[in-house]
Amino acid sequence: MADPVASVLPSPVASAPRKRSDLKRLGIFAAIALVVIAIGPYVLPMYMVNGLIRAFLYAAVALTVDVLWGYTGILTFGQSAFFGIGAYAAGLMFTHVGFSTGYAAIALVAGVGVAMLVAGLVGWLAFYHGASPLYGSVVTLVLPIVVTQILFSGGNFTGSSSGLSGFESFDVSIEAWFWIAGGFLVALTSAAWLFVRSDAGRILVAIRENEQRCEYVGINVSRVKIVLMVVCAAIAAIAGYAFAGVQMVVAPEYAGFVFGTELLIWVALGGRGTLIGPVIGTLVLDVSTSYLSGNLPFVWKLVIGVAFVVVIVALPQGLTPLVTRTARRLFGRREADAPDAPVTFEHSAAAPYAGLEGAGQQALAVEGVRKHFGSLAVLQGIDFTANRGELLSLVGPNGAGKTTLMRCVADGNERSGGTVRINDHDIGRKPPYTCVGFGVGRKFQTANVFETLTVAEALRIARTRMARPSLWSRDGTLPLPEASLQVIRATGLDLQIGTEARHLSHGMKQALELAMVLALEPSVLLLDEPTAGLTKPERTMIGGILVNLAQKHRLCILLVEHDLDFVREISSRVIVLHQGRLVLDGTVAEVVESELVRTIYSGAAHGAPS
Repeated sequence: MADPVASVLPSPVASAPRKRSDLKRLGIFAAIALVVIAIGPYVLPMYMVNGLIRAFLYAAVALTVDVLWGYTGILTFGQSAFFGIGAYAAGLMFTHVGFSTGYAAIALVAGVGVAMLVAGLVGWLAFYHGASPLYGSVVTLVLPIVVTQILFSGGNFTGSSSGLSGFESFDVSIEAWFWIAGGFLVALTSAAWLFVRSDAGRILVAIRENEQRCEYVGINVSRVKIVLMVVCAAIAAIAGYAFAGVQMVVAPEYAGFVFGTELLIWVALGGRGTLIGPVIGTLVLDVSTSYLSGNLPFVWKLVIGVAFVVVIVALPQGLTPLVTRTARRLFGRREADAPDAPVTFEHSAAAPYAGLEGAGQQALAVEGVRKHFGSLAVLQGIDFTANRGELLSLVGPNGAGKTTLMRCVADGNERSGGTVRINDHDIGRKPPYTCVGFGVGRKFQTANVFETLTVAEALRIARTRMARPSLWSRDGTLPLPEASLQVIRATGLDLQIGTEARHLSHGMKQALELAMVLALEPSVLLLDEPTAGLTKPERTMIGGILVNLAQKHRLCILLVEHDLDFVREISSRVIVLHQGRLVLDGTVAEVVESELVRTIYSGAAHGAPS
């Protein structure tokens, strides 16, 4: 008899080629920007040159806010604090020690170093596993207030509320400062553009879209956020240092909450998640404010506030996307349907399904697992083991605790008591991304994918643990294990690899999540209704793939499924849960013929457990 999955092994699949070179577009943008900056001091009045130098440095900080908020989803008020730390590092050194090239270098290193240390501490407090995004925003909101109070209490050393001014600084002309600040902004914008469009940059979008799924594909989200905040803090500190060098004045308001809020307003109005939008928004608004605030000091702030509210309500992505869409309509251009870079799927060269941190003697062992919410006991002393090559189905009526048990196996923080071992590793209280390292892959009850990422991008995110993504480019090939490729081909995902997940049907989303989980190359596979929303042929194909995984590759599969016929066809063993207890553990025949099971499910349609 032919192998039930042999006929669906896919050939490599490639997306439509990229229409324009990323590097060419970037080179044109950078060249034009540098030419404009080069001639700027010769054609602009001096007061405009001064204003733009400040705006360039502010825009650099706004760019970091956009990376944190627009791309990663971290609503931060704290970038002003890091800007102030960099500025005060220069001001304090030049005021109290003096100015020299050596002292200037020490001040720069000190400012950047302190900013990075503070950012690391803030990140550790704000982004621990399980922290809500609101908590992170509150912590970053408090940061500039704390820094400002420290500056106020510094007396003559920090200048208190008056700040520091009149200190010696770099002997550089105003034109040279214009070129330095403008070149810094162009370089930073170019680097940020390459980064957010790279494979590593897609991880930021994945975190913004679905932190939970990121952790269940083995990404330490907390670490990514902390590292990103530290890097952005360093950039803000450099901008603050340059600001103090050219302005020769520092004051607490440059590290304060108001400035941090202004940065958010500039990013929101310009267009968060666009990079160029926040840069343009900052330049226009800061320069405009310097002119109009003198004549309309209160009205101008009111106008900016009203505009911010209107944009947040009516245009949550800011003005840049609106302008871009309008331009496309006027010039008859359409957004590309294909991904930005060609992607070819290929078979993974790694040893399939062995577990990423070693395979023990027993694939899965659950001992005395309990879960309660207050006085409500959901699971009570669950005990069972599962070996390699077993396809173990978990059935029971609604509310029996099936999905809760899956959570307890995949996340060490979920259970209230008991022990779970994966490949002889006690998962303890370890988070999901560590459990993935022991060989666990989990598919959720409802499709849990990245809505704004394409199929190819989502699958690459799932391979992050196996292949470190590039910070500056996109890889043209994507190694995937055989089973993941089979799911892609069987369900037609190979024809939609450039389609964003939000545009997929429910069944396609289910298939994509299953393919992502299989891309992890797990040794213990947790599947919560993997065929929901699929057609009969697709269900049959998925069933064949699962049997193949268990028999040929010796995976241990724990399956929650409502379709008893599907369970009968593929299972090697069945466990029945009822009211949070394990009431039966046996072969398919033993479970189906059990009087206890008939009693539990009496009155259910066809006598089938749910």
